[in-house]
Amino acid sequence: MQDSRDSTSAPLADLAASLPPSLKIVLLPEQSVPDTQVLVITLARAHKRNALDDTTVLGLAAVFEALPSTVRAVVLEGEGEHFSAGLDLSELSERDIAAGIAHSRLWHRIFREHPVRPGACHCRIEGRCHWWRRLELACAAHLRVAETSAYYALPEGQRGIFVGGGGSVRLPRLIGVSRMTT
Repeated sequence: MQDSRDSTSAPLADLAASLPPSLKIVLLPEQSVPDTQVLVITLARAHKRNALDDTTVLGLAAVFEALPSTVRAVVLEGEGEHFSAGLDLSELSERDIAAGIAHSRLWHRIFREHPVRPGACHCRIEGRCHWWRRLELACAAHLRVAETSAYYALPEGQRGIFVGGGGSVRLPRLIGVSRMTT
């Protein structure tokens, strides 16, 4: 799960080995500041346009929980042409109300708590970035860098799906309520 750029330390090497195939991590070599490193997390589901599933979200949580103190910034990117197509619709299942709320709260907690550590989390966005969960993850980052190919979509209403990852709260704070309602 590591690539040739990898200079992953022993603890992160163990973590990388335990991650699902949908995530790759690479610890970039130290540059000008000693004991300061950048971790690159790649969503590695290009065959599904990096759609997000529970396994990947829990893997992201594991990465953020295991970050060593020398990691000062995290870059989150998507493999292939798209940052993410959003929620993997093949993961949807019938749930009762309590299970649906619990599932939504899990993702919301992960997106709320983990990208704020250790200091800066940046999303590199290109291609598709749907609201379903992935734009919510981008909204949770400290900085979003969008390439000219990036576009955003909010398709939940067309499918009757609740926005459960916290984006309905974060996006208006980032772009303003007036832009959300027009």
